[in-house]
Formats: sequence, structure tokens, C-alpha cells
Amino acid sequence: MGKLDGKVAIITGGSGGIGSAAAKLFAAEGGRIILVDLDGDALQGTVAAIGAEQAAAVVADVTDDEQTQAYVVAAVEKFGGVDIALLNAGIEGTIQPITDYPVEMFDKVIAVNVRGVFLGLKYVMPVISRRGGGSIVITSSTAGIRGTNGMSAYITSKHAVIGLMRTAALEGAESNIRVNTVNPAPIDTRMMASIEEQRGLPTGDRSNRPMAQRLPLQRYGEPEEVARLMLFLGSEDGSFCTGGVYMVDGGVSAGPV
Repeated sequence: MGKLDGKVAIITGGSGGIGSAAAKLFAAEGGRIILVDLDGDALQGTVAAIGAEQAAAVVADVTDDEQTQAYVVAAVEKFGGVDIALLNAGIEGTIQPITDYPVEMFDKVIAVNVRGVFLGLKYVMPVISRRGGGSIVITSSTAGIRGTNGMSAYITSKHAVIGLMRTAALEGAESNIRVNTVNPAPIDTRMMASIEEQRGLPTGDRSNRPMAQRLPLQRYGEPEEVARLMLFLGSEDGSFCTGGVYMVDGGVSAGPV
């Protein structure tokens, strides 16, 4: 038996490295998956890897109220309900000092990373409640507990979703809905390649990644390592875990960078 047999999970940001890894792991544990993202082609690739009987794709903008409602409705219509939601969609924005940071980019990052989580919570919590409870996992970051030069919008957004999580954990407890954040350090994904490029760092040689050398474990994490923590929190293994900030960061939060 799998840890998610009979469970239905929504995963936003489903075409990205972490979202796709989580979808495949959750499916391997018996879950049925609704993948949400703007990149329909990439979503279909993940659905094909899992199998259409266990996974389906919904192209949606997580910042849009009606489209958020639609992906939740799609999960109910396709698989009968929702037990788990990974509110994982996020963007990094640009790397510039606060004094130079474009207002429109700040607003875009906050819209995707914070409003997207708020809307996901708003519409998925009642549906999970109807199943007798379940689990919501929000992707924050080590950026949610510390600062980084040049990334004011991203840092702000990842702090903010921890606040949303704590409020949702309190409000969801009476419905047996557990809510937690997973806080990765740099993970070997498209986002990290973008950040390295914007900072003018080498991106091609995986053995010489300057940002990785700042982590105690001296490497980036892999998407699958984040997905395994998401699985723990999403399954009954994490049945007494709610309101928590769970690091998966190679030790970086243990001390100064």
C-alpha cells in the first residue's frame, strides 16, 4: 500500500522542478494528482510520465480568483474531492536593490507568491473540510526566515506565506486541516539557474556552484529531497504536524552565511 492511496492532491507550480518531482512521488505512493501551472506543455509532460489515469493538468493563473476556483472544481469533478494541496507556485523576480526595484515586478512577485497562496487556501480549505480534513503544504524558502540583498520582493513574499500558513493552521484545525510550510535552501532548478545568471555566477559546471559552496552540505538540494518532506507532511506520517516551518536547507539556517 502507498502512503497516499485514495488521496487526491492539487499541486500548483506543477511544471517546475519541485512541483513535478512531488507529483511523481505522490503518484508513486498511490495519490491522484491535479497539476496546475501556466505552462500547459510542461504539465502534459508530467501527466504523461505519471499516467492519465492518475494525473490531470489544469492550465491556470494562480493569481486569478476565477481560475483558482476552476482548478479546485476540476479536482473535485475529476477525482471526487481534495485531500492535499501543495501551494507551490512561485517566481523569483529580478535581482536589484530596493531603490531600483521595478514596482511592477514587485507587484507581480507578490501576486504569484502571496495572493496565489491566499486564493489557494481560500478555495481549497472548504473542499478539504468536506473530506474530513487533510493537509496543505505551502512552499516558502530559507528566504522566509532571513534576508538577501537584491531580492526584496521574493524575500517579502516568502516571509508573508509563513504568516498565511500560521493563520490557516489555526483556522483549519477545527476541520482537521493541517497547514505547514516547507522552506528549501537553493535547489537545483530553473529558478536557481536564473538567480545565478542574474548575479553573474557560473551556471554550467555543477561541481563549481559558488552559492552551493556557502551551504554547510556544500551542494544544492535536489527537487526530490524537497518532495520527500512534502510527502511526509501531506501523508498520515505528519498527522500531528501543523503550523510548522520545516527546513530542507542543507544546514544553511543553522548559522550565518
